[in-house]
Amino acid sequence: MGLRFTVLASGSTGNATVVSSDAATVLVDVGLSGKKIEELMQQRGVAGNELDAVFVTHEHSDHIKGLGAFARKFELPVYANEKTWAAMHKHVGELPDHQRKVLDTDSAMELFDLKIESYAISHDAAEPVGYCFESGGRKLSLATDMGYMSDKVMAKLMGSDVIVLESNHDIEMLRMGRYPWNIKRRILGDTGHLSNEAAGEALCRLLSGATRRVYLAHLSLQHNLMDLAKLTVNTVLEDNGFFYQKHEFALCDTYPDKPTEWDLLKA
Repeated sequence: MGLRFTVLASGSTGNATVVSSDAATVLVDVGLSGKKIEELMQQRGVAGNELDAVFVTHEHSDHIKGLGAFARKFELPVYANEKTWAAMHKHVGELPDHQRKVLDTDSAMELFDLKIESYAISHDAAEPVGYCFESGGRKLSLATDMGYMSDKVMAKLMGSDVIVLESNHDIEMLRMGRYPWNIKRRILGDTGHLSNEAAGEALCRLLSGATRRVYLAHLSLQHNLMDLAKLTVNTVLEDNGFFYQKHEFALCDTYPDKPTEWDLLKA
């Protein structure tokens, strides 16, 4: 089969993604209630007892809201770095020692035929990370919740067949929006979120012959629209010489309240 995934939900209201290889199935983040996560997984034919592990990017509530209850219900091992464990302990509650697993930032592990690598990102959390998944010669990278795309992150994402990339906000919509200035400054800062323009600029450097699809993710409900995000990213790419007829890839949607279709990266 190869490597496949579905983004169950993406945005400030909650985030979760299922990644599956021939032998392993994992969940990245549990940013909605456990019940809602189960409902979304059922829409894609996945049951909680089919999961092998949960991987956590950082401790913000839109990434761990249902983590404790979900992990306890299905007795799942949960992987995060030490600082994230310390930061999310009060929100997750007690988990047995055999479920508390540590995956250091910028390290990798293998779960059956699935390789998982974490990498450091710039966000206002204890020690936030993104993840790359590889199986059957294919690579999927999850890259959201970062204020800017560093050269080190670029290096981690290079060679990805598919990238789930943050395109959080339209800068003018955010500036004109109702958020207090301190929150706007946080979002626009180096430990905030990537704008549509920043996502496009990052893709100008990231797109390689291997990259087939880019899913725009973690869109703000107040300060963005999917059509606007795709238009802005396309404009930046075209302004820098990237055209669909010259470089075969597609921009794909994610949703805050429903899962994407399974995307299969054939071996």
